[in-house]
Amino acid sequence: MASLSESEVTNRGSMWELDQNLDQPMDEEAGRLKNMYREKFSSVLLLRLAFQSLGVVFGDLGTSPLYVFYNIFPRGVDDDEDVIGALSLIIYTLTLIPLLKYVFVVLRANDNGQGGTFALYSLLCRHAKINTIPNQHRTDEELTTYSRQTYEENSVAAKIKRWLEAHAYKRNILLILVLIGTCTAIGDGILTPAISVLSASGGIKVQNQNMSTDIVVLVAVVILIGLFSMQHYGTDKVGWLFAPIVLLWFILIGSVGAVNIHKYNNSVLKAYNPVYVYRFFRRRWNSDIWTSLGGVMLSITGTEALFADLCHFPVLAIQIAFTLIVFPCLLLAYTGQAAYIISHKQHVVDAFYRSIPDAIYWPAFVIATAAAIVASQATISATYSIIKQALALGCFPRVKIVHTSKKFLGQIYIPDINWVLLVLCIAVTAGFKNQSQIGNAYGTAVVIVMLVTTFLMVPIMLLVWKSHWVLVVSFTVLSLVVEVPYFVACILKIDQGGWVPLVIATAFFLIMYVWHFCTVKRYEFEMHSKVSMAWILGLGPSLGLVRVPGIGFVYTELASGVPHIFSHFITNLPAIHSVVVFVCVKYLPVYTVPTEERFLVRRIGPKSFHMFRCVARYGYKDIHKRDEDFEKLLFDCVFFFVRLESMMEGYSDSDEFSVPEQGAAGRPLMMSGAAAGAFLAAEKTSMCSNGELSFSSQDSIVPAQSPAPAPALRGVTARWSASTEVGDELEFLNRCKDAGVVHILGNTIVRARRDSGVVKKIAVDYMYAFMRRMCRENSVLFNVPHESLLNVGQIYYI
Repeated sequence: MASLSESEVTNRGSMWELDQNLDQPMDEEAGRLKNMYREKFSSVLLLRLAFQSLGVVFGDLGTSPLYVFYNIFPRGVDDDEDVIGALSLIIYTLTLIPLLKYVFVVLRANDNGQGGTFALYSLLCRHAKINTIPNQHRTDEELTTYSRQTYEENSVAAKIKRWLEAHAYKRNILLILVLIGTCTAIGDGILTPAISVLSASGGIKVQNQNMSTDIVVLVAVVILIGLFSMQHYGTDKVGWLFAPIVLLWFILIGSVGAVNIHKYNNSVLKAYNPVYVYRFFRRRWNSDIWTSLGGVMLSITGTEALFADLCHFPVLAIQIAFTLIVFPCLLLAYTGQAAYIISHKQHVVDAFYRSIPDAIYWPAFVIATAAAIVASQATISATYSIIKQALALGCFPRVKIVHTSKKFLGQIYIPDINWVLLVLCIAVTAGFKNQSQIGNAYGTAVVIVMLVTTFLMVPIMLLVWKSHWVLVVSFTVLSLVVEVPYFVACILKIDQGGWVPLVIATAFFLIMYVWHFCTVKRYEFEMHSKVSMAWILGLGPSLGLVRVPGIGFVYTELASGVPHIFSHFITNLPAIHSVVVFVCVKYLPVYTVPTEERFLVRRIGPKSFHMFRCVARYGYKDIHKRDEDFEKLLFDCVFFFVRLESMMEGYSDSDEFSVPEQGAAGRPLMMSGAAAGAFLAAEKTSMCSNGELSFSSQDSIVPAQSPAPAPALRGVTARWSASTEVGDELEFLNRCKDAGVVHILGNTIVRARRDSGVVKKIAVDYMYAFMRRMCRENSVLFNVPHESLLNVGQIYYI
């Protein structure tokens, strides 16, 4: 490139020199920010977290020995070889699916510590443009937590990315796949408490053979009511109690299993030879192989909850707990039960309790019941997390979410969902009354979630990990070889209880898909009907109305442009507030948005219009604070934007800034963004994209780490400090704030066109309308007082 002439350099002036001094690469600072969100754990803390993970993550998987062998042999055992073959199949299923697939592969596909189907979907949305709600902006990709990969033009990953983005139907298919996995996981949250508590309660009948089954069911229902009634306390309150119970449970089943191997028949150890898997299939192929496979499937139930509950603990802690405690104890438990069954074939129905020595029977019964409750808690908590993620990504109606812990943001309670789960759990428990039919239903839910995870892992491995296609094919084939036979076995049991999770999943799928469909259509309507800036400018500073004192917050889903609801408002009312702020609260496909990057503010139109836009960005793990601080934050964002706009005027052509939340102890707000960068309090340092600046109480700007300030910077600082325009506008904003604040909420009602089909009319006019009436209003979500609330409605036909 030819060198610049002296005149060209001179013409650029001091502003160009200032820009060059400030606009330095921020790779190092960005790396430091990213590391803030990568938790580091000491060895002692890691072991403590591994211990705690037993109570939250592994309760469901650990209680499977209560009911597995009964579901494998519902008609009894005929030959020892069948028991050894079933044990061999259990051993290698546990090895391939929970150990190899999930613990060492799938857990690595977490979204910064968040697991579950929607976490995988959010990862894909960041690496390919597959989000069905197009509310993202290029500035969202600059977030610290918005990690993504770049690809070479002709790489396999680039081709897969272009293939996914090419057509809308592919994005819809991917969304449907995610919703199927989510809905069956919710069904899992209903069936786990039912089968776990019923199986544990069945221990009462073992010592009292004349006891009626109805009494066992009644005890299970009472336990379920107590379990769901305590959910509002949160898992944090009893977190330290859960881990010792489950640890004691694993020690119990492992010890009893080892004793039974020594006491009854140690020949079962030959089941660790995989050749017995082949013999098992050969012997039972023409009889009831599919029934047995459905029972073996129950040995890995809880594995999908292991991934969904990942938000509570680091991956390494879960890997340590599983490999050192859970996996060995489960192998001992199943092997010991097999040894007992070979010697007592008539006791296969209740082999677990029968195999426990009489001296410790009742303590073991108490521990088993407590472990079943803990196992139920794990899947219930996972259901809450899944629904919160779906809600944040626009796939579930707005429901009340209560955060039960100040230390752990992932621990939440959803009252409406809690009571729905309770009613469905009681219905399943009282309706079936036996483990076999509930087990058939349970297996169907689990295997569908696993298949969905396998299919989603393919684009994750290609786009996110950039794995070689050979590894991707190997992982997919090995997973499907194990999971497809189990899926077929569960589907063949639809008439024996397997229909339950399908009905539950279908109901939730219809709710989620209809809500998402209408949400997308409503957003598209607002995008297409937004008001042009030419129309706004043509109205003049008064907008053709009387500008009354006060501030009007207009809530909209649009992150850019003026919403149609505003033109509808000013067309029908003769006045508007002196200051108008368009507020957009949107959720991004990231687990969290750092507080210092949460708010974006910009001006709409000339200064005399006094119109602003504020975009509040949240991740699906973030808490949208239900208090008065949100309104105060909006004020602070606008005030600091006006101040910084004036200070940066003259050398920056950008008017967009990122505003963090108010610091503690009254410290000044720090601001970072495309033009302004980060401003500092005297005692705190922050980074920005245009350099490192310090914001002092004298409203001057000086380099934070520059050896000597440039002359141009001193001149600009002097001009900014001398300016009184910013003070006038801030005083005007304060007067408007004191005059009163009105929150204007748009209420777009969606209706089906008259020429629409019957299905669409039912979905839109009845299902969606009913959900809109039943779900929480935006005014409640934003904690808007009724005396300052103004709803503006309009109807949109799709």
